[in-house]
Amino acid sequence: MKKVLLASLFALSVSNAAFADDIIDSAAADGSLKTLLTALQTAGLTDTLKGEGPFTVFAPSDAAFAKLPKDKLEALLKDKDALVKLLNAHIVAHKITSDDVTAGKVKSVEGHELKLDVTAGIKVDGIPTVGGGDIKADNGMIYVLDTVLLQEHEGKKKVSKKKAG
Repeated sequence: MKKVLLASLFALSVSNAAFADDIIDSAAADGSLKTLLTALQTAGLTDTLKGEGPFTVFAPSDAAFAKLPKDKLEALLKDKDALVKLLNAHIVAHKITSDDVTAGKVKSVEGHELKLDVTAGIKVDGIPTVGGGDIKADNGMIYVLDTVLLQEHEGKKKVSKKKAG
C-alpha cells in the first residue's frame, strides 16, 4: 500500500512539475510584470497562458504600462474587449527562443504582424527587449518590453487617396 501511495504521489508531483513554471508563474517570479498579470487576469487570459502552449509573450513591464496616461490605463482595464485585443497583440502562438529568433515578421494571436529585428539584441516593432534576456517557461518564452506594443498605432487611420479629376 505504501508503494502505491508513494508512486501516486510521485506521479502527481511529476505531472504538476510539467507546468510548475508556466508563463504566468514565470511572469510573477520576474517581479516587473505586475500590471501585465493584473491585465491578463482581468481579460480572462490567465488560464490560457497557464495551459500547454507553446507561447511567446512580448510582455510590457510595469514601467511600460506606467507610460500610458492613468485614465487611459483605467479605461483599458474596464473595457475587456479592448484589453483582450491589446494583450493578444503581445502574444505569439509558438515558442521563439533567443537562439532561434530571426529577423522577420511573426503574427500575434490578435492578428497583428510583429516585426522582429535582431541586429542589436531583439527588438519587436522597433522596441528593444529589456531586463538582460529572456524568461523561460515550461510552456513558452517571455521577452520584457519597456513600451506597450500598438499604442503608436492607435488613432491612425488609413487615408485613401482620391483621384484628381
